[in-house]
Amino acid sequence: MTTAATSPPGFRDALAFEWTKFTGLRSTVWTTAAIALVTVTGAVFVGLTDSLQPDDTVLGGSLTLSVVALMTAGVAGALAVCGEYSSGTITATLAAVPRRGRVLAAKTALMAAMLYGIGLVSCTVAYLLGSAVLDGTHPQGDPLPALFGIAALFSVVGALGVAVGTFVRHPAGAVTAVIAVLLLPSVFGPLLGDLQRWVAGATPTAALEKLTQTSDARPETVGSLGAWPSLALVAGYTALALAGAAVVLRRRDA
Repeated sequence: MTTAATSPPGFRDALAFEWTKFTGLRSTVWTTAAIALVTVTGAVFVGLTDSLQPDDTVLGGSLTLSVVALMTAGVAGALAVCGEYSSGTITATLAAVPRRGRVLAAKTALMAAMLYGIGLVSCTVAYLLGSAVLDGTHPQGDPLPALFGIAALFSVVGALGVAVGTFVRHPAGAVTAVIAVLLLPSVFGPLLGDLQRWVAGATPTAALEKLTQTSDARPETVGSLGAWPSLALVAGYTALALAGAAVVLRRRDA
Protein backbone atom coordinates (compact mmCIF):
# COMPACT_ATOMS: atom_id res chain seq x y z
CA MET A 1 0.00 0.00 0.00
CA THR A 2 1.42 3.40 -0.98
CA THR A 3 0.69 6.75 0.54
CA ALA A 4 0.28 9.91 -1.45
CA ALA A 5 3.21 12.26 -1.24
CA THR A 6 2.40 15.46 0.52
CA SER A 7 3.35 18.69 -1.15
CA PRO A 8 5.71 21.04 0.67
CA PRO A 9 4.16 23.97 2.57
CA GLY A 10 3.24 26.89 0.34
CA PHE A 11 4.17 30.52 0.79
CA ARG A 12 1.12 31.28 2.93
CA ASP A 13 2.00 28.42 5.26
CA ALA A 14 5.59 29.64 5.49
CA LEU A 15 4.33 33.14 6.23
CA ALA A 16 2.10 31.81 9.01
CA PHE A 17 5.06 29.95 10.50
CA GLU A 18 7.12 33.13 10.45
CA TRP A 19 4.37 35.10 12.18
CA THR A 20 4.15 32.50 14.94
CA LYS A 21 7.90 32.60 15.46
CA PHE A 22 8.00 36.38 15.36
CA THR A 23 5.36 36.81 18.05
CA GLY A 24 7.11 34.23 20.20
CA LEU A 25 10.52 35.92 20.04
CA ARG A 26 10.73 38.77 22.55
CA SER A 27 13.80 40.39 21.00
CA THR A 28 12.10 41.08 17.67
CA VAL A 29 8.80 42.15 19.26
CA TRP A 30 10.46 44.68 21.55
CA THR A 31 12.80 45.88 18.82
CA THR A 32 9.96 46.66 16.45
CA ALA A 33 8.02 48.36 19.24
CA ALA A 34 11.06 50.54 19.91
CA ILE A 35 10.87 51.87 16.34
CA ALA A 36 7.57 53.60 16.99
CA LEU A 37 8.58 54.79 20.46
CA VAL A 38 11.84 56.36 19.29
CA THR A 39 10.24 58.12 16.32
CA VAL A 40 7.41 59.68 18.31
CA THR A 41 9.67 60.56 21.25
CA GLY A 42 11.94 62.51 18.92
CA ALA A 43 9.04 64.64 17.71
CA VAL A 44 7.90 65.38 21.27
CA PHE A 45 11.42 66.33 22.34
CA VAL A 46 12.00 68.68 19.40
CA GLY A 47 8.59 70.24 19.90
CA LEU A 48 8.90 70.82 23.63
CA THR A 49 12.46 72.15 23.45
CA ASP A 50 11.86 74.12 20.23
CA SER A 51 15.28 72.90 19.08
CA LEU A 52 14.43 72.96 15.39
CA GLN A 53 17.09 74.58 13.22
CA PRO A 54 16.00 77.87 11.61
CA ASP A 55 16.39 76.48 8.08
CA ASP A 56 14.76 73.13 8.83
CA THR A 57 11.21 72.02 8.06
CA VAL A 58 8.62 70.79 10.53
CA LEU A 59 8.71 67.41 8.76
CA GLY A 60 12.47 67.14 9.10
CA GLY A 61 12.47 68.30 12.72
CA SER A 62 9.64 66.01 13.74
CA LEU A 63 11.51 63.02 12.34
CA THR A 64 14.83 63.91 13.96
CA LEU A 65 15.19 60.49 15.58
CA SER A 66 13.94 58.58 12.55
CA VAL A 67 17.56 57.70 11.73
CA VAL A 68 17.74 55.83 15.05
CA ALA A 69 14.43 54.15 14.25
CA LEU A 70 15.79 53.21 10.82
CA MET A 71 18.79 51.50 12.39
CA THR A 72 16.43 49.71 14.75
CA ALA A 73 14.45 48.46 11.74
CA GLY A 74 17.61 46.97 10.29
CA VAL A 75 18.45 45.37 13.62
CA ALA A 76 14.93 43.90 13.83
CA GLY A 77 15.38 42.29 10.42
CA ALA A 78 18.73 40.82 11.43
CA LEU A 79 17.41 39.49 14.74
CA ALA A 80 14.48 37.82 12.99
CA VAL A 81 17.06 35.51 11.39
CA CYS A 82 19.77 35.36 14.06
CA GLY A 83 17.24 34.65 16.80
CA GLU A 84 16.44 31.35 15.09
CA TYR A 85 20.07 30.37 14.84
CA SER A 86 20.64 31.25 18.50
CA SER A 87 17.63 29.28 19.72
CA GLY A 88 18.14 26.40 17.31
CA THR A 89 14.67 26.70 15.79
CA ILE A 90 16.17 27.20 12.33
CA THR A 91 16.56 23.42 12.05
CA ALA A 92 12.86 22.86 12.69
CA THR A 93 11.99 25.71 10.32
CA LEU A 94 13.96 24.22 7.43
CA ALA A 95 12.55 20.78 8.17
CA ALA A 96 8.99 22.12 8.06
CA VAL A 97 9.63 24.20 4.93
CA PRO A 98 12.35 22.41 2.93
CA ARG A 99 12.46 25.09 0.24
CA ARG A 100 14.88 27.48 1.86
CA GLY A 101 14.28 30.28 -0.60
CA ARG A 102 10.63 30.23 0.44
CA VAL A 103 11.64 30.52 4.10
CA LEU A 104 13.76 33.57 3.34
CA ALA A 105 11.05 35.12 1.15
CA ALA A 106 8.39 34.64 3.84
CA LYS A 107 10.60 36.09 6.56
CA THR A 108 11.50 39.07 4.38
CA ALA A 109 7.89 39.70 3.36
CA LEU A 110 6.69 39.60 6.98
CA MET A 111 9.36 42.00 8.22
CA ALA A 112 8.91 44.35 5.28
CA ALA A 113 5.13 44.53 5.69
CA MET A 114 5.31 45.05 9.44
CA LEU A 115 8.01 47.70 9.23
CA TYR A 116 6.13 49.55 6.51
CA GLY A 117 3.05 49.77 8.71
CA ILE A 118 5.01 50.71 11.82
CA GLY A 119 7.07 53.27 9.92
CA LEU A 120 4.08 54.89 8.24
CA VAL A 121 1.99 55.16 11.42
CA SER A 122 4.79 56.29 13.74
CA CYS A 123 6.23 58.85 11.30
CA THR A 124 2.77 60.24 10.55
CA VAL A 125 2.00 60.57 14.27
CA ALA A 126 5.41 62.20 14.83
CA TYR A 127 4.76 64.72 12.07
CA LEU A 128 1.29 65.55 13.41
CA LEU A 129 2.69 66.02 16.91
CA GLY A 130 5.47 68.21 15.59
CA SER A 131 3.02 70.31 13.63
CA ALA A 132 0.84 70.77 16.69
CA VAL A 133 3.66 71.68 19.09
CA LEU A 134 6.02 73.74 16.92
CA ASP A 135 5.23 77.32 16.13
CA GLY A 136 4.32 78.52 12.66
CA THR A 137 7.65 80.18 11.88
CA HIS A 138 9.06 77.08 10.19
CA PRO A 139 8.05 75.72 6.77
CA GLN A 140 5.98 72.55 6.97
CA GLY A 141 7.75 70.62 4.24
CA ASP A 142 5.91 68.24 1.94
CA PRO A 143 4.73 65.25 4.00
CA LEU A 144 3.02 63.56 1.06
CA PRO A 145 4.17 61.42 -0.60
CA ALA A 146 7.36 61.62 1.52
CA LEU A 147 5.84 59.70 4.45
CA PHE A 148 5.07 56.77 2.16
CA GLY A 149 8.65 56.81 0.92
CA ILE A 150 10.00 56.87 4.47
CA ALA A 151 7.83 53.89 5.39
CA ALA A 152 9.09 52.07 2.30
CA LEU A 153 12.66 52.81 3.37
CA PHE A 154 11.95 51.20 6.75
CA SER A 155 10.77 48.10 4.88
CA VAL A 156 13.84 48.04 2.66
CA VAL A 157 16.26 48.43 5.57
CA GLY A 158 14.44 45.68 7.46
CA ALA A 159 14.88 43.42 4.41
CA LEU A 160 18.54 44.40 4.29
CA GLY A 161 18.80 43.37 7.94
CA VAL A 162 17.32 39.96 7.04
CA ALA A 163 19.99 39.53 4.36
CA VAL A 164 22.79 40.54 6.75
CA GLY A 165 21.44 38.22 9.44
CA THR A 166 21.40 35.34 6.95
CA PHE A 167 25.02 35.95 6.04
CA VAL A 168 26.33 36.49 9.58
CA ARG A 169 23.95 34.33 11.69
CA HIS A 170 25.41 35.54 15.00
CA PRO A 171 23.20 38.24 16.67
CA ALA A 172 25.99 40.50 17.91
CA GLY A 173 27.87 40.31 14.63
CA ALA A 174 24.74 40.93 12.56
CA VAL A 175 23.70 43.94 14.65
CA THR A 176 27.20 45.39 14.34
CA ALA A 177 27.19 44.81 10.59
CA VAL A 178 23.80 46.49 10.12
CA ILE A 179 24.83 49.57 12.08
CA ALA A 180 28.13 49.70 10.19
CA VAL A 181 26.36 49.62 6.82
CA LEU A 182 24.11 52.49 7.88
CA LEU A 183 26.63 54.70 9.67
CA LEU A 184 30.20 54.12 8.52
CA PRO A 185 29.86 55.65 5.02
CA SER A 186 28.63 58.90 6.59
CA VAL A 187 31.27 58.81 9.35
CA PHE A 188 34.22 58.22 7.04
CA GLY A 189 32.79 60.13 4.09
CA PRO A 190 34.60 63.40 4.96
CA LEU A 191 37.92 61.53 4.68
CA LEU A 192 37.22 60.64 1.07
CA GLY A 193 37.24 64.14 -0.37
CA ASP A 194 35.20 64.44 -3.57
CA LEU A 195 34.11 60.80 -3.25
CA GLN A 196 32.11 61.59 -0.12
CA ARG A 197 28.96 62.53 -1.98
CA TRP A 198 28.99 59.22 -3.86
CA VAL A 199 29.82 56.96 -0.92
CA ALA A 200 27.68 58.61 1.74
CA GLY A 201 24.95 59.43 -0.76
CA ALA A 202 24.26 55.76 -1.49
CA THR A 203 23.35 54.87 2.10
CA PRO A 204 19.88 54.39 3.59
CA THR A 205 20.53 57.26 6.00
CA ALA A 206 21.17 59.61 3.06
CA ALA A 207 17.90 58.51 1.45
CA LEU A 208 16.15 59.14 4.76
CA GLU A 209 17.57 62.65 5.07
CA LYS A 210 16.36 63.47 1.57
CA LEU A 211 12.90 62.04 2.18
CA THR A 212 12.50 63.88 5.48
CA GLN A 213 13.70 67.07 3.77
CA THR A 214 16.07 67.89 6.59
CA SER A 215 18.51 70.75 6.18
CA ASP A 216 21.37 68.26 6.67
CA ALA A 217 20.67 66.69 3.27
CA ARG A 218 23.19 68.81 1.42
CA PRO A 219 24.37 67.63 -2.03
CA GLU A 220 28.03 67.78 -0.98
CA THR A 221 27.41 65.22 1.78
CA VAL A 222 24.54 63.02 0.56
CA GLY A 223 24.96 63.28 -3.20
CA SER A 224 22.89 64.97 -5.85
CA LEU A 225 20.40 62.15 -6.40
CA GLY A 226 16.85 63.00 -5.44
CA ALA A 227 14.95 61.33 -2.62
CA TRP A 228 13.15 58.74 -4.75
CA PRO A 229 16.18 57.72 -6.86
CA SER A 230 18.11 57.30 -3.59
CA LEU A 231 15.36 55.05 -2.26
CA ALA A 232 15.43 53.04 -5.51
CA LEU A 233 19.21 52.67 -5.23
CA VAL A 234 18.96 51.31 -1.68
CA ALA A 235 16.18 48.94 -2.76
CA GLY A 236 18.33 47.75 -5.66
CA TYR A 237 21.33 46.68 -3.65
CA THR A 238 19.08 45.26 -0.94
CA ALA A 239 17.55 43.00 -3.58
CA LEU A 240 21.06 41.88 -4.60
CA ALA A 241 21.94 41.22 -0.95
CA LEU A 242 18.80 39.09 -0.53
CA ALA A 243 19.64 37.13 -3.68
CA GLY A 244 23.09 36.42 -2.27
CA ALA A 245 21.57 35.46 1.08
CA ALA A 246 19.26 32.99 -0.65
CA VAL A 247 22.25 31.32 -2.33
CA VAL A 248 24.14 31.13 0.97
CA LEU A 249 21.11 29.73 2.81
CA ARG A 250 20.68 26.95 0.23
CA ARG A 251 24.35 25.93 0.20
CA ARG A 252 25.29 25.75 3.84
CA ASP A 253 24.07 23.63 6.70
CA ALA A 254 21.63 25.00 9.27
